[in-house]
Amino acid sequence: MTRYGLPLVVALLAAACTPVPERATITVGPGIEMVRIEAGTFTMGTPGTETGREDQERLHDVRLTKAFYLGVTEVTQAQWEAVMGTRPSHFGDCGGDCPVERVNFDHVQAFIAGLNATEGGGFRLPTEAEWEYACRAGGRAAFGHHASTLGSADANINGAYPYGVDATGPSPGPRAVASFDSNPWGLFDMSGNVWEWVEDWHCPYPTDEAVDPIGRCDSAYRVIRGGSWAFDGTSARCGLRYTHRPQDLGFSLGFRLARSVR
Repeated sequence: MTRYGLPLVVALLAAACTPVPERATITVGPGIEMVRIEAGTFTMGTPGTETGREDQERLHDVRLTKAFYLGVTEVTQAQWEAVMGTRPSHFGDCGGDCPVERVNFDHVQAFIAGLNATEGGGFRLPTEAEWEYACRAGGRAAFGHHASTLGSADANINGAYPYGVDATGPSPGPRAVASFDSNPWGLFDMSGNVWEWVEDWHCPYPTDEAVDPIGRCDSAYRVIRGGSWAFDGTSARCGLRYTHRPQDLGFSLGFRLARSVR
């Protein structure tokens, strides 16, 4: 049996009990809370053993060299109205704390321009790599960190088609943001609720390491991420890539705000 000295035992116990330090947050504009995501490296894409994997989810290393802020939640209907003065959502009766939906890529860019004009700039959509990095939160499981299953008790998805757990029933629509637990980096609804526009065009992944990648290619489609209340659990995997044309609207299509650190 291995024996340790008392000082080492005390140190090990202290390390085991030390909580994960809180990440820096800011609140901007109409109450949009954002958490600072530090620069880092991760493996983007999906291993071949993951159920539901698509060929386009090719594994490749990514290095993000700059920290950035990311919305703790999806942008809500109330936050959208405060900046834009409109109520575009199909599910308006859901309430101001529900995510805004039925907004296309250009609508989102107009929202960002309005916020940049009043809040000092730097606001944008996250890149696809930034989004997946934040969804994974330091882990490699299908839904980030150590989460390998997903049902309607975990996220607002179509519970009739969960991932690795018993089926329940379909969701009637979006729910108020942060209705479920956050991931380890303090982000809510990275899986489910509404799909989220990202900045990238839908381009093939690189074969080598990518540094601060962003999809720029001859494509008619933008990438959206995260799944939604209307889609199955497979669609809510961190590595799943889905698309829409920039002009498309959808009852389960919204976004999450990013901000560059300056």
